[in-house]
Formats: sequence, C-alpha cells, structure tokens
Amino acid sequence: MIMRRLFFSLVLLSATIAAYSQQTARSTDSAAFKQQIEAKLAEWHKAGKFPGATLGVAFANGESFGLAVGYSDRDAKTPMKPTDRMPAGSTGKTFAAAMAMQLVKDGKLSLDDKVEKFFGKEPWFGRVSNAKEITVRQLMNHTSGLVRYEFKKEFTDFLTANPYKVWTPEDRLAYLFDAPAPFEAGKGWEYSDTNYIVLGMILEKITGKKFYDEARNRFIKKFKLDDTIAQEGPVMKGVVQGYAGANNPFGGKDAMIENGKFIVNPQLEWTGGGWASTGHDLARWAKALYEGKAIDPAMAAMMVDGVPAKLGPNVKYGLGAIIRPTQNGTTYGHSGFFPGYVTDMMYFPDKKIAIAIQVNTSAPGVFGGKGPARLLAEIAEIVSPSATIK
Repeated sequence: MIMRRLFFSLVLLSATIAAYSQQTARSTDSAAFKQQIEAKLAEWHKAGKFPGATLGVAFANGESFGLAVGYSDRDAKTPMKPTDRMPAGSTGKTFAAAMAMQLVKDGKLSLDDKVEKFFGKEPWFGRVSNAKEITVRQLMNHTSGLVRYEFKKEFTDFLTANPYKVWTPEDRLAYLFDAPAPFEAGKGWEYSDTNYIVLGMILEKITGKKFYDEARNRFIKKFKLDDTIAQEGPVMKGVVQGYAGANNPFGGKDAMIENGKFIVNPQLEWTGGGWASTGHDLARWAKALYEGKAIDPAMAAMMVDGVPAKLGPNVKYGLGAIIRPTQNGTTYGHSGFFPGYVTDMMYFPDKKIAIAIQVNTSAPGVFGGKGPARLLAEIAEIVSPSATIK
C-alpha cells in the first residue's frame, strides 16, 4: 500500500513538473512571439511617414491583444495607446452587412428583395438611377449602379461650407437624383457608400429601430467591443487626432480635430462606415464575424461568396466583405478610409486568425512603399495556427 501511494505521488509530481515546464515554455514563446510583432510594427512605422497606429491580433484559440506605435498627436508627441480610437471608415459596412444577414436568416429579408418593395411609394424613389431593378444583394456587393455621393464635388463643397449639418439618408441620396447610372443593375461593379446608405434605410424599416441602437445590441455589447463607438456627432470620446493632408476636400484642413471637435460631422458616414474603433476591437470583430459566431455560419459563408471587384488583382467583393489573395492565402475583411484615418482588417481562414490596423493619417505616400494590407499579410506569416499568448 505504501509503495502504491509512493508510485502515484511520483506520477502526480512528474505530471505537475511537466505541466509547469510546458506553461513556462509557452509563456517564453508567447513573449518572444509578441516581441516579433511589435518589432514588425515598429519597423513599418520607422520606414513610413505616418504619426502612429494601433494593431490588433486575434488568435485561433480566441486570445487577442492590441499594440500601438508612434503618436496620437504628432505635435504634442503624445504616445499612441492600443485603446486610442480612430474612425474606421468602410470597415463599418461589416456591421450593416451582418445585421442584414441576421434578418435574412430570420426570414425578414431576402437578398433578392427589390428596393422598390421598401421605398417604391416614396416621392424621391423614381429619381434614383436603376431604382426599380436594384436588389438587396446588389446593394451589398456593389453591383447596383448607385454611384458614390461622398466624393462628388457638390457634396464636398457643401460639407466644407456646412460642416456640422446632420445628414438624413434622403439628403445623401439627393446628390444622385436624376443622374444616369454607369451600368444596369447587376451588370457592372462600382464601389459606393450609397449602396450601404440604402441598405441602412431598409434595416431600419424592417427592425423599426435606429441602426446604431440595433447594432449595439446585436454586436457591440455581445462581443464586448468596448472601444467601438458610433459616429453620431462631431465630438467623440477617446478618438485621437487624424491628419488628412494639405489637399483635404472634407473640410479643407490637415488636422481633423480642433478644440476637441471634428472639423466636419462624422455622422455623415452612417451605414457607409460610421464607427470609431481600435485595431484590437476590429480584429476580434473580424474573427467573430467570419467564423460564424456573430451570425449564422451559413450566412457567414454567403458573405464571402464574391464577385470580381475593381480593388486589385484577383480581388472579389462579397456581401460586405473584401476577399483578397495574399502570400498567406485568401483573406476576408474590409479596408476603410475616413479623412485623416486609414484602416484595414483581415481574417485568415487557413490560420483562423484576424489582424487589424488603424493609422491616424490618410495623406498620400506615407507608408514607405508598404501599405497596411501588405503589413497584415506579413504579420500573419509570423503567426502559426497553434499560437497562443497571455
């Protein structure tokens, strides 16, 4: 009996030592692994001419972390923090797309529904190009023929003269009234925020609730995206300074924030983008979305079934998703632009990891020849599917 107890004690001690050794090794590997990513980010910053950036990585096992480099204010030399927020531009379309797919799953919306079903009786409807032919699917994959409102000179001139206007969906659509479509619905491709403005109108009509309120309940709170906030006005807590360059058509100035207030109302973006976030939150969101945790897995698969898009060689656009080839395989995600800020997020399905970055300038020529998308792909090379970090 004594020998048996001694034997089991020795077995338990050996297992404990082995587990401790493995944990220590993982901890050592994790520290070195995080240092590699920090070094890659620092190297990119040193080679470029941008003030600062935040980066987030979400791993296959669900763990994640955020990093920062450079400055949130280049004049005051304020160090950037991982929790510093920036407008995330068109990556915000993924929230609208995810909500639409939930409604499709619930039988409240069909991708083949025509927009006319929802707005055919509105007095402005007949003035929209391709109005009677456009479907929800075509809005979501940018094959509707609705062109961009936000880069029209009439819009940017008006915005500069009236920077704090509160925009309604109809205000935005008015810049397209009576304009000819570049192609028939479903027979071409052109990226356009207007598509997602119309989609947002449909979402509110179906749910009977404000889009931001519904998105907070469905996604922001559920996935604890605590550093992600809606762009509902010109004052946004925790959002850092951004630099749009000397020829900024959106307000005409380089620095986007003056005395704590944006020089134009970020509310203008709405469902065309409409969220300020961090690299960390966006990486976690991308992983949740494309792994079918935020929406039904079958719906997530439909989102990444894309059509050819004019966004680069062999790039496709799905339902609120850019599908891009990289040296680390096909990725799902979205890039984003808001004056003074650039964002990119990618999910790598072969590794089940997501990486996102935000930079606080949109001025041209600041990345030293390596854009954000290429950086994310290089960081993915460092990360193995079994990687873990504490």
